Amino acid sequence: MTTVLITGANRGLGLEFARQYQADGADVIACCRRPQQADSLKALGIRIEELDVSDPAGIARLAASLKGVPIDILINNAGIWGPKQQDTDAIDFDRLAEVIAVNSIAPLRLARALKANLLAGRDKKLVVLTSKMGSISDSSGGSVAYRASKAALNMIMHAVSKDWAREGILVAILHPGWVQTDMGGPEAPLTVTPAIAGMRARIAELGPATSGRFIDYAGREIGW
Repeated sequence: MTTVLITGANRGLGLEFARQYQADGADVIACCRRPQQADSLKALGIRIEELDVSDPAGIARLAASLKGVPIDILINNAGIWGPKQQDTDAIDFDRLAEVIAVNSIAPLRLARALKANLLAGRDKKLVVLTSKMGSISDSSGGSVAYRASKAALNMIMHAVSKDWAREGILVAILHPGWVQTDMGGPEAPLTVTPAIAGMRARIAELGPATSGRFIDYAGREIGW
């Protein structure tokens, strides 16, 4: 049985990942900040773990609770948009640091904390949800905190794909598309079901030749 761990699994993309993987018979470990309020996850009857990815101690506690548990696929889905005001002339630097901490640093911290679990798994797949807005070659400016955090995430995970390749760990850097979630809004052209189905297909086909590429849910390459 495939074991999949998902962060930010209480709603949106994370919840749909949990639903689809569970429906296919995977052993799902769903992480969220407030398990007691995660009614949709509870309805799935899957393992729920408390995790605030911005809290290093919380990541350490999760790693301790999962010691010896093989993880085949680790999906770093949790992330934040940040403040509404993100113009370069007005951005609050503390909030900028917060967005980078959650979107860029936390996925690496979690990956390192659960590296032994990945190495014990069969698939050894590390997945991060990034955004096309992190593309420097295709940037229109604005939204500086979110864009910077995703560009940093891309660079970090590209480096991880090189550094951990010799240990057999594969890295997927995925843009889910513009999706109808709390962050994406109701005007987004894509719903969660096809977005997650597409990303799951990309995860399934991930191999040494495709590890570390920046692609969208449909497999299209995105410029760095």
